[in-house]
Amino acid sequence: MEYKDYYKVMGVAKDASADDIKRAYRKLARKFHPDVSKEKDAETRFKELGEAYEVLKDPEKRAAYDQLGSNWQAGQEFRPPPGWQGGFSQQGATDRASAADFSDFFEELFGRAHKGRRPAAGQEFHMQGEDRHARILVDIEDSYQGATRQLSLQVPEVTAEGYVQSRERSLSVKIPKGIREGQQIRLAGQGSPGLGSGSAGDLYLEVAFKPHPRYRASGKDIYIDVPVMPWQAALGDSVNVTTPAGQVKLKIPAGSQSGKTLRLKGGGLPAKSPGDFYAVLQLVNPPVDNPKARAAFEQLRDQLEASS
Repeated sequence: MEYKDYYKVMGVAKDASADDIKRAYRKLARKFHPDVSKEKDAETRFKELGEAYEVLKDPEKRAAYDQLGSNWQAGQEFRPPPGWQGGFSQQGATDRASAADFSDFFEELFGRAHKGRRPAAGQEFHMQGEDRHARILVDIEDSYQGATRQLSLQVPEVTAEGYVQSRERSLSVKIPKGIREGQQIRLAGQGSPGLGSGSAGDLYLEVAFKPHPRYRASGKDIYIDVPVMPWQAALGDSVNVTTPAGQVKLKIPAGSQSGKTLRLKGGGLPAKSPGDFYAVLQLVNPPVDNPKARAAFEQLRDQLEASS
């Protein structure tokens, strides 16, 4: 009897999480289900997959199986260690006529009472659809007001002949007010379709902001660069600044330096605790492109040097 590497059958690492194992099973079950697959060995692969999943999805069975894993490799001649029971009862019976049995390897480890069942070819098969993930680009202004945007996706679908092909799908997506970069929008039932009567999976859209000519986001906070002339920075001034929520009058303190950050509390992205809006002062020198302007700068230089 050959040792079976269930992790290899499912294409997962030995430290895979329960969710990783579930996702791997769903993906491979779609690929090798005898009712839809064109693979020559689909029925055999589907049976092996069902057996592997029966073990790895169950914490007790998986723990018992892992006790053997470090000493055996797939295909090696296998005999359970003396006294091996795997922590499971051998009592109980199975209805051999109702469905195909798992392998002798499985029976040796877990006993007939724990044999799983797979749908035989032609039987009705149900499985929930996989969740899908995509990225959506939105404007920063959309987060301030909320919006509805159209999204086009290429989605796979199984044809009546069992082949997988892509088709374009358009969705109307509601952008919630206050959404931030990295957050996800969940569209229930908009993922991959299920098999049989299985429900469709969900679609998760990861939000990113489009590059903006004026604003940049950092979490809930929004930043803007504000150009100021030397005399505005030196003497102080008030300037109008356009924010995503409208115009505000910004007071520039006298003696400001380039890079000074002025905070408008609560002017960032909306939330229960809203972000802030930051204006970063950028000192801009006027052009010295005529004799009169040059003379004015020279006079200012001389006066400042004389007073220092």
